[in-house]
Amino acid sequence: MSSNLNRNQHSVYILTYHLVLVIKYRRNVINEDIFDSLMVIFDNIGFKYGIQVKEANWEVDHIHILFEAKPSTNLVKFINSYKSASS
Repeated sequence: MSSNLNRNQHSVYILTYHLVLVIKYRRNVINEDIFDSLMVIFDNIGFKYGIQVKEANWEVDHIHILFEAKPSTNLVKFINSYKSASS
C-alpha cells in the first residue's frame, strides 16, 4: 500500500479499496490470458475514473484487485462499467 498521502485543494487522503470479483457459480474459467484481458479493461475504465491499480492477482474462480481512488470518484458507476465491459 502506498504510504504517500494524496492531496487536493481541501483535503489529504489515502483511499485504498480491495475488490473481489467472483465468477458466477464459482466456475473455474480464469487463466492467465483471461486475467490479463480483465486487467486491460480495468486499466482502461479506471483511467476515466482516476483509479490506479496497486496490486492484482487471481485464482481460477475469482480475482482480487487493490486500487486507489480519489474522493470524487463515483465507485458505483465505475464498478458497474467494469462489470458490464468485462462480462
